[in-house]
Order: sequence, then C-alpha cells, then structure tokens
Amino acid sequence: MTFARELVGLLLPVGCAGCGADDVAWCPGCARRLAGGPWRCEDRAPRLDRMDGTGPLPVWTLADCTGDVRRAIIAWKDRGRLDLTRPFAFALARAAGALPPDLGTDPLLVVPSPSTAAARRRRGGNLVDSLADAVVDGLVRTGRPAAAAPVLVRSRGRDQVGLGARARSRNLAGHLRVPDRHTDRVAGRHVLVVDDVLTTGATVAACRSALERAGAQVVGAVTLASTPGPAPVPRLPPGRIVSTG
Repeated sequence: MTFARELVGLLLPVGCAGCGADDVAWCPGCARRLAGGPWRCEDRAPRLDRMDGTGPLPVWTLADCTGDVRRAIIAWKDRGRLDLTRPFAFALARAAGALPPDLGTDPLLVVPSPSTAAARRRRGGNLVDSLADAVVDGLVRTGRPAAAAPVLVRSRGRDQVGLGARARSRNLAGHLRVPDRHTDRVAGRHVLVVDDVLTTGATVAACRSALERAGAQVVGAVTLASTPGPAPVPRLPPGRIVSTG
C-alpha cells in the first residue's frame, strides 16, 4: 500500500492544501489546526444580530479562517481538492461530540447551508452536505439523536466570496427557502445549521430565517472555520444556551 501511494505521488504530485508540504493532501500540522474543541464565534458576525431582542444565534467553529486553513478551504471549494472532504468531515464529527448538552433533548435536524446551482454544478454537489453528515455522525456517536436534512434551497444569487457584509445580505435576501414538500419535516423541530465558514453571518442568518418561516426552532450553527473580525475577539467557552424560543 505504501509503495502504491508513493507511485501515485510520483505520477500525480500532491501537496498539502494548507501549507504545501509534499506528498500529503492534508499534513498533520495543518490537521492540528482543526483538532481543538469547538468554540463560540458568533460575536464576530454582525449580520447574526436581530432587532427582535433574541440576540445572535450561538455558533461554534474549529479554527480561524486564516493562513493554511483558509487556503485549504478555498482549494476544497473552488480548486477541486475533494480529497479534503474526508479530513474536514472527520474534524467536524469529532467536534460535534463536544457540543454542549443543552441544544435540547429532542432529536436534532442538522441542516446544511445550500449553495447556488452554478456552484453545485462546478463542485459536483453541495460540499456542505458532507459536513452536515459528519456533524450527525459525531452527535449520534455520543448518544444524541440527530439526522441530516438538506431541506434548504437557494433559488438565485451569486456566490458569497468577495462580497462585503451588506452585499452578502442583499445577495441572499429572499432567495433561501424550505420548499413546501419539506415543511412538515422541519415544523416544530430543533435545527442545527452547518456551514463551511462564518464570515459576516449573512448566510447563517438567512438559513435561520428560512427555517423559522417553515416552523423550525434553530438552536445554533456549526462551521468548520470563522473569519476573524477587524479586532481580536476572545474565544467564548461552549457554555450554556439561554433559550429564546
């Protein structure tokens, strides 16, 4: 097996998608950046705030979306590095088992954020679906009932990459929804949203609004990484959630 791997490496050279180390898709050093426990990051995302007094949605993440982590996520999403799906999913499954117990005792629906039709065609599907499946796996392994539910669709809009906070919100406004055929599946259920990166919070906020319109109670979100704000933000411990429902 080692010889076969080395032979493939000679024919099709591969480098770590984060740091560029030779002959490995995702090196141990970069993997350690996603190996810590989940930490709260919603204070970084201004678009998660709502005017109804409920406050921002709790969001857990694994790493800052900078440097090697950012390069790897871009390679995974937009440069065909699907060999990163497995290590990214492994990191999120491990982290999901460490989420706080007060997400509710009811079975959770784990809902991936949707991508545009153009992005799905380019990437061969919605890559975040694999992350949501991994979160379900991590929850179930720790005895917490959960199921993946890719029930959100995105009808229009361009990719969010490169857009500012206001432009991200406008790009998603009215374009995310739960189709009628899925409303019975989410109505009255506790939902955990999954996305790859938390930047301004516009995507998670739009997912939350669409799911709540369908009758769901969104209890939090999980992302692989989070973009730091303009100033350092202290990491919040997992802590307890104060119900806003």
